[in-house]
Amino acid sequence: MAKASASSARGGRAGRSGRPMRRRPGIDFSDIPEASPAQLRTMRRVGRPPLGAEARRLIAIRIDPQVLDAVRREAKRRGLGYQSLINDLLAKHIERVRSA
Repeated sequence: MAKASASSARGGRAGRSGRPMRRRPGIDFSDIPEASPAQLRTMRRVGRPPLGAEARRLIAIRIDPQVLDAVRREAKRRGLGYQSLINDLLAKHIERVRSA
């Protein structure tokens, strides 16, 4: 039987209910300027990335601390999660091996 997890890759994303945000009493929104189209283009959605056709599997793997630190630094530089970067690196390696 699979281990139950508090976090689910198939769980819903927060903030996508389609309902407008509630106005909170006591907060004056009148002095907040509208976001420009340029500002809106630079914004990114927070949370998990969209899933592909197949759910990812949770695994446990032991990695040398130096390798993990380097991957985390590179992921931060690229603006990615380190696990997503590891997945991308492995996928590219497999593709390279298959085409060789």
